[in-house]
Amino acid sequence: MNSFELRVARLFDGEHWHSNVAVSIAQDRITTIEPCDASAVMMGTLVPGFIDIQVNGGGGALLNAEPGTATLHTMLQAHARFGTTAMLPTVITDSLATMQQAADAVAAAIAAGQPGIIGIHFEGPHLSVPKRGVHPASQIRPLSAKELAIYQRQDLGIRMVTVAPETIPPEQIRQLADAGVIVFLGHSNADAATVQMALAAGATGFTHLYNAMSPLTSREPGMVGVALADRESWCGIILDGYHMDPIAAKVALAAKPSGKLLLVTDAMSPVGTSDTEFAFFDGKVIRQGNKLTNEAGSLAGSVLDMAAAVQYAVQVLGVEPGEALRMAALYPAEAIGCAGERGKLQPGYLADMVLLTDDWQCQQSWWQGQPLWQGH
Repeated sequence: MNSFELRVARLFDGEHWHSNVAVSIAQDRITTIEPCDASAVMMGTLVPGFIDIQVNGGGGALLNAEPGTATLHTMLQAHARFGTTAMLPTVITDSLATMQQAADAVAAAIAAGQPGIIGIHFEGPHLSVPKRGVHPASQIRPLSAKELAIYQRQDLGIRMVTVAPETIPPEQIRQLADAGVIVFLGHSNADAATVQMALAAGATGFTHLYNAMSPLTSREPGMVGVALADRESWCGIILDGYHMDPIAAKVALAAKPSGKLLLVTDAMSPVGTSDTEFAFFDGKVIRQGNKLTNEAGSLAGSVLDMAAAVQYAVQVLGVEPGEALRMAALYPAEAIGCAGERGKLQPGYLADMVLLTDDWQCQQSWWQGQPLWQGH
């Protein structure tokens, strides 16, 4: 990889804003950031690449439907045009064979240095049937040695699993955590005490806060109540205007300490396409505008992209721009344990970068210094 330099009008390094700087990249990392002549800069704002820890599909491809490296490439290319430079491709509840194929694809992508693929997220199959959403009930099951063997694979990069704590005992959560698996809680009807025991056993976060989880009420706080009250856990939030009312989002912003809310897309295959429907297990999902529902009318993922989520946080929720960018890059990196080299634009960090316009559109994106996508 050749060394090169970018001169930009504005840069957000993950902590501070800079004007008129030259960023030097050697191999795959940032080496220096220094002031430069304002007459020679590219217009726009250079920011840390977005990290999406929950992405099911994009570009017309869905990981569950075709679990292979070609699907991973298509997904990453679709999301790179919206600023995502690293992702955890997400497998929703499915057969053991599909899980194994997805794991093999991710392992092959990582071994080949395929851009953007840093691990895998298994959303299920150890979920609550009443809170399954569009996950197929026929595939929901307890954790067995066969699934555990997949989660313990050391060739998958960052491994993340979403579980419902009423379906998987604390001892198994501790076993996963001890094996280096990141355990998030979701798709659950658990009471508050059960959720707290799961956190104590090693779970560290919550998947798509508010959605498919037991609600907060006055005498039973449920999963939502514990998620909002707990100071240490992370919460993924889907800011597409459908999964969460703006008031509920503001409650979460007020309740959680800075650094503990992170943006996710829960994106399905239509992202980056004009597709209006797609096959989904035995049925189909229909797109109306930017809303996805199954044939029964239940929300079925999103067509959200990370740049749009950042824009929503700033323009609808009034989040400070630097904080919104951290919610898309630094905080996901911290939640999945890669903040030592991703989530900031500072010397020594990987050159995962996005050049944004003033209205939050992605002009260009890079993975470890390699161009991922460039607009026209």
